[in-house]
Amino acid sequence: MSDLFHQRLALLSTDAHRALLSQGRRGIERETLRVDATGELALTPHPIALGAALTHPTITTDYSESLLEFITPAEHDIADALTELDASHRYFYAVNNDELLWSESMPCHLPDEATIPIAWYGTSHIGMLKHVYRRGLALRYGKPMQCIAGIHYNFSLSESIWPLLQAAEHTPGTATEYQSESYIALIRNFRRYSWLLMYLFGASPALASDFLRGKPHQLDVLSDDTLYLPHATSLRMSDLGYQNDAQAGLIPPYNDLASYMQNLVQAVKQPFPDYVALGTRRDGEWMQISTNVLQIENEYYSTIRPKRVINSGERPVEALCARGVQYIEVRCLDVDPFEAMGLNLDTGRFMDAFLLFCALDDSPLTSASEGHENTANFADTVKQGRLPGLTLQRDGLPVRLQDWGLELLDRIDAVVTLLDAQRDDGAHRASLDKQRAKLRDPDCTPSARVLDALRAHDNSFMKFSLVQSRAHATQFRARPLTPTQLDAYRELARHSIDEQSRMENEQSGSFDDFIEAYRARSLMPTGCD
Repeated sequence: MSDLFHQRLALLSTDAHRALLSQGRRGIERETLRVDATGELALTPHPIALGAALTHPTITTDYSESLLEFITPAEHDIADALTELDASHRYFYAVNNDELLWSESMPCHLPDEATIPIAWYGTSHIGMLKHVYRRGLALRYGKPMQCIAGIHYNFSLSESIWPLLQAAEHTPGTATEYQSESYIALIRNFRRYSWLLMYLFGASPALASDFLRGKPHQLDVLSDDTLYLPHATSLRMSDLGYQNDAQAGLIPPYNDLASYMQNLVQAVKQPFPDYVALGTRRDGEWMQISTNVLQIENEYYSTIRPKRVINSGERPVEALCARGVQYIEVRCLDVDPFEAMGLNLDTGRFMDAFLLFCALDDSPLTSASEGHENTANFADTVKQGRLPGLTLQRDGLPVRLQDWGLELLDRIDAVVTLLDAQRDDGAHRASLDKQRAKLRDPDCTPSARVLDALRAHDNSFMKFSLVQSRAHATQFRARPLTPTQLDAYRELARHSIDEQSRMENEQSGSFDDFIEAYRARSLMPTGCD
């Protein structure tokens, strides 16, 4: 335990400050494909009863019309966020009798690319920008990759904690600067240790064989319709998932907010030959926002992002540079097919402990060699994390994954003690004990459990996933919302539709002018120079 970690824990464990730990925020974004009763991709438009995807605060779409995204408000307790996530799932089933929510991160059987519907957000300039961005994703990465689903975990500490730590450590600079750089330090530690999350929570060791569309691979054949790797934890996060050549060298250093943003802004401004060849328009229609490495900052497929709530039409880089980092978004969690919402409270409790550990522990600047080491450890874990005796690299030396993982859990134990003392229960320790069990016995991991379940379903990814999807639908339908809850969701849907109509009716100017103005705002704003 570093001296800094010990000092911060001691400060936050006092009666005067312990309550601050309950004042941070947690939120979940759960992606899931809509499928029909047979497990085929639903090609219907976004259900009107769910409201307008552009303006609804909690139910929207991601890449495709078929890829729902349920978003919870930011809550002090992850249990409250999960309660709201549960309610939004129950609302989906209350207004949709013909479709299911897919239980996996990796997609169901997909139709030909032309048939996969890109998400539509109406004719407002903002709505069209979102749609054109997704057209660009289809050109750059292919539609199947964009149908992969995940869980995003949003996390912040109380904004009162940062000035407390800054004063105690006599760190110069403004409060906003200290808070932002502290979140960047959290991200550095996260990248050092995120392989552990993939071992503990990775749940995509197999996929439907037609997902790869004939592309070369090194997967093993489990059955006629299923490919897998025997020791994989998360093929979703491997080089079979989110990847492309343009982003191959785009790994921000995460050593300060300014250099991180400069790296992304450069990618937004730098043309990429393959995209230049495609152009921005086809037959007079916009097909991508730009021909640069990234159309917008959010196109960078990172496992974690520094975030700030943005204003309408504002670019993420503008918000971060103007007002600093407000929270972080963890993007590497798989959908757990054994959980109806894709994750459970135990996972949330551990995530809180893990991320608080990353925030409080000493976080030295990352060198190029350590950055490559972190990337390699993550890649090895997602493809062979349960391989007996697997070793990772730590400071250039080999260390067994299980040994390092247990060592990390021992260090996180001090955070767990602090969190449980604040709550006056043992919820975080119970979750920590479950993670220890996974490290001691790889068969307890979700990825191992998925492979066991596949074997019980004729080694078929599709059969197992459909069984789980139907079971989850039954669970949600067995607990209908109250009339008051239904009315509240219906009102949200109506309001979102009205708001989209208002945006479309009140806008002025052409979309061409709007998108050109949006692109011109990609220069580094004041505050991140």
